Amino acid sequence: MTLVAGIDSSTQACKVVVRDAGSGRLVREGRAAHPDGTEVDPAAWDAALRQALAEAGGLDDVAAAAVGGQQHGMVCLDADGAVVRPALLWNDTRSAGAARDLVAELGGGEAGRRAWAEAVGLVPVASFTVTKLRWLAEHEPGNAARTQAVCLPHDWLTWRLAGGLGSGSAGRGLGGGSAGRGLGIDALVTDRGDASGTGYWSPSTGEYRPDLLERALGRTVAVPRVLGPAEPGPTTPGGAVLGPGTGDNAAAALGLAAEPGDVVCSIGTSGVVSIVSRTPAVDPTGTVAGFADATGRFLPLVATLNAARVLDATARLLGVDHAGLSQLALSAPPGAGGLVLVPYLEGERTPDRPTSTGAVHGLTQATADAAHLARAAVEGLLCGLADGLDALAATGTPVRRVLLVGGGARAEAVRRIAPAVLGVPVLAPPPGEYVADGAARQAAWVLAGGEDPPEWPRPGTERHEADPTPHVRQRYAEVRDLTAQRPR
Repeated sequence: MTLVAGIDSSTQACKVVVRDAGSGRLVREGRAAHPDGTEVDPAAWDAALRQALAEAGGLDDVAAAAVGGQQHGMVCLDADGAVVRPALLWNDTRSAGAARDLVAELGGGEAGRRAWAEAVGLVPVASFTVTKLRWLAEHEPGNAARTQAVCLPHDWLTWRLAGGLGSGSAGRGLGGGSAGRGLGIDALVTDRGDASGTGYWSPSTGEYRPDLLERALGRTVAVPRVLGPAEPGPTTPGGAVLGPGTGDNAAAALGLAAEPGDVVCSIGTSGVVSIVSRTPAVDPTGTVAGFADATGRFLPLVATLNAARVLDATARLLGVDHAGLSQLALSAPPGAGGLVLVPYLEGERTPDRPTSTGAVHGLTQATADAAHLARAAVEGLLCGLADGLDALAATGTPVRRVLLVGGGARAEAVRRIAPAVLGVPVLAPPPGEYVADGAARQAAWVLAGGEDPPEWPRPGTERHEADPTPHVRQRYAEVRDLTAQRPR
């Protein structure tokens, strides 16, 4: 039996699965937590990966591995491969002003947004790496001057697995064995899926835009080499072949075996709706980011900052657990009697309102109870994702169905209410590590070669047919723009 490993280095934790390359059967797994915050020392990811690998039995008998990682995070390295400063994560909004400046510099307004969308498939917002580099140049010029290479979390972990030097590496890679003096920054690799979220790589042309990188940082620096979907990367010191890896959303789509027209709706720390497409997307409004996927196709995507944590906050407010929250929400009528919760509790990315706050509207004697508020929270979360689904459909790929995954999808109320709000059939696969599974499937693909990834059994699904309740979204739209903006 040939074994492959898939690694999911997410915002909250590192998960490792080891699977049979031929059948996809799970053999063993491990997990370790990441620290909270929007700024993290990559050494914490290194330590979590070591712990998760140890729990999963290590890589000594593994033939290939790949990493799926949280997108957009800015990892800056100096000439020796040392981390310059803690990584700014996708959910760090301090670069919102830098995003506005970058759009203004390419014409501003609609012209600037179109110029960016046509160049790299996205319009800068605080999430993307390009805006974080501009923030670094403006606010930490000393660290910007030290920076000689920029990569993403999955790129950095792939490099570390191969024996790349870094803080505390002591010349030893994560994959076991000695790496001698270690690999330099010229050995960094990535894939098209993750590169497409930087703001300086074009999904349409498959090439970097060094002019946009220079515009952000003030000069060009080294960036990872972009590998093809099944192109082998370096090997670990122990001999395992490393795949190109990819961003977490592309890895999840690969793990779910999503096909063109399938929408993956992930309700985790962030809310994400992405659609597998055969053509690149260009959305000058900036709502849709025209990412690439891990197979050679494309993955237009809409992301929100507020998702499962909205459920956490509402459950905390009502003094119940998640099962209790679902029970309350399902006991209230569709539309919650006109009560609306706009869930911008942590600012928002889509729409681009990084300083916004949440809002509750429509409170009456009839709606002033826990059940109506629970229902409004679930519907508000889903309405934000439904707005994203509309934007994806407008890019030209017909929506077939929605695959609902992520921690928030474990809530019964979310699964049962989603088809009515989203307006299309919803399939809820069983809870699983689909990002890590996608990375493992990619590793098996690298071993096997060929044009297509290996066929592994698809996960069973709980199917919910569409039964649209348009009045819910109409009422939400009336309230959506009443959210407050905090002082900058």
